[in-house]
Amino acid sequence: MKEAPIPSEQIPVHLAIIMDGNGRWAESKGLTRSEGHVAGALSVKKIVQRCVELGIKYLTLYSFSTENWSRPESEVDALMELLMLQLAQEVQELTKQGICLRHYGSREHFAPEVLQAIDTACEVTKDGDVLTIGLALDYSGRSELLHAIKSLVRDGAEVNQELLESRLYTAGVPDPDLLIRTAGEYRVSNFLLWQIAYSEIYVTEQCWPEFDGDSLDLAIVDFAKRTRKFGAVK
Repeated sequence: MKEAPIPSEQIPVHLAIIMDGNGRWAESKGLTRSEGHVAGALSVKKIVQRCVELGIKYLTLYSFSTENWSRPESEVDALMELLMLQLAQEVQELTKQGICLRHYGSREHFAPEVLQAIDTACEVTKDGDVLTIGLALDYSGRSELLHAIKSLVRDGAEVNQELLESRLYTAGVPDPDLLIRTAGEYRVSNFLLWQIAYSEIYVTEQCWPEFDGDSLDLAIVDFAKRTRKFGAVK
């Protein structure tokens, strides 16, 4: 096990990642976009392992946005098949490592077999207390906020910050300390719009299949140098 690059008290509690660049990486190597997504899944495994080693408690991955449904049907189908395969292959090992899976996003558009695979993996791993992995699938930050507000209105509840946060998909999870985006894009792409209000942001030119444990260490070293003010003057 590699040592942490910085003292444990400076390790982010919650890390969120926009995993961008699978297709771009594949095209640069003469591969199909689907092969890029397979390579991206291997990067997920590496990052999960490094998060466990570092003692990060929460990892939220932007795995499939609501807008991604507009991609070619063949690519979407390949992504869904890959998702089901990865969940089936990894769930027992995740359970052994004390990793809990949670789904953040809509449930309306998945095929029944995909939704069953997600639900089964979340149920099997629900007692994990080492690392909680949030899979943002069919996720949209704007839709999440609308979902939370409509839930409060439907129940006749007051709309305030505390109650709204209790109706978010991420209820009970602290806001991300660090948001990483790969592939050099400087935008948040409708991801965790409420939760990243005071997150530190780190952008790397590496495409997601190139991002590994050493890359994560560099991001965390950079994070540790930041002075987090949360709107105050320090």
